[in-house]
Amino acid sequence: MAAPRFSPVSPTDRTRYYESPEHVPEAWTPDRPGEIDGFQPEGRQLGAQGPDQGFALLIAGRLRPKLQLQPGEHADDVIHGCLGVALRRASLYSRAPVVHDLTIAFTIWGYYDAAAPAELVERRAPLFEGLRLVAHHYTEARVVADMVPESTLRMTPAQVAAAYPADWRELVGA
Repeated sequence: MAAPRFSPVSPTDRTRYYESPEHVPEAWTPDRPGEIDGFQPEGRQLGAQGPDQGFALLIAGRLRPKLQLQPGEHADDVIHGCLGVALRRASLYSRAPVVHDLTIAFTIWGYYDAAAPAELVERRAPLFEGLRLVAHHYTEARVVADMVPESTLRMTPAQVAAAYPADWRELVGA
């Protein structure tokens, strides 16, 4: 094969090809102090681990215009509160978050409904207040995420939409 003139190899040199190294290193083993042996730890305040969780922020940003907020509510509070619910749902399926995870979270808390039940609005107001200040309110955000029952998280978006207005207490674990 012809070589360009700027190539550092002379055209008369032998063709190079891949060769195995003389020394083959041993197999890698998790022996560093920070390595996790087995699955991710589970417990209070540890959240729900999963791949590419930051993608949920991009999805939430695109869903922001659909949110129906009451006076005094902030979109960032709502997003940070529902983010934990969505990430918990995604981790149940061992995958990255998708739009359906956030749709379910926003639906069960009534943020897609301009005429959300008054009792739900009263219930969610103190739970979501100030969650946009994540550094100061991580514990409160975990409460919102952990109170939603696993049975709700395993539902499809259509099932949640069908159950939402009448059964919101069961959906949010109230």
